[in-house]
Amino acid sequence: MSTNVERIILAGFGGQGILFLGKVLAQVGMMSGKHVSWIPSYGPEMRGGTANCTVVISDNPIASPLVTVPDTVIAMNKPSVAKFATRIKAGGMLMYNSSLIERQDFRDDVRLVEIPASEIADDLGNPRVANLVMAGAYVKYSKILDFDLVIKALPTLVPSNKKEMSEINRTAFEKGFNYAKEKKYMFGRYVYSVFKGMGN
Repeated sequence: MSTNVERIILAGFGGQGILFLGKVLAQVGMMSGKHVSWIPSYGPEMRGGTANCTVVISDNPIASPLVTVPDTVIAMNKPSVAKFATRIKAGGMLMYNSSLIERQDFRDDVRLVEIPASEIADDLGNPRVANLVMAGAYVKYSKILDFDLVIKALPTLVPSNKKEMSEINRTAFEKGFNYAKEKKYMFGRYVYSVFKGMGN
């Protein structure tokens, strides 16, 4: 029996809100009635070091929360791409922050989505919401999470001492969703030839 399940690795520098991004996806998964897991992993430094987390969202009970072969990798910086892109299952998705990661020859058997998350966040006046930009882009392509539920969940995830972030978080999320919707920056198989053709 097939199951609707999404295994995600999210990674970036400490301070980029990677763990919060994972919490957003997991919380919305729970609100959707799914089974979820969220496991954080810290590098040697909290800010400026590395941080990643894994999220599993499933229609059925989760046998193991460990993610070794993700369906999706969301990468916010170059080291994250180098570490995790090779693990994505064939036919999976690599979504990366093109503000910090240059276009290059990735694997030809995964879908690619490039989102200038840091640039969009800077335009909004707060570079810290790049993670919510990526959340919006991910939800655009996700078949397991709902846009309206994320909008509903975001205010509940903001700490009481940071309630002023609620509005810009929502705006950043909507910007990422709409960017992915308008640009349609997803590439299928043979991405090598697609990228090389665009570079000529």
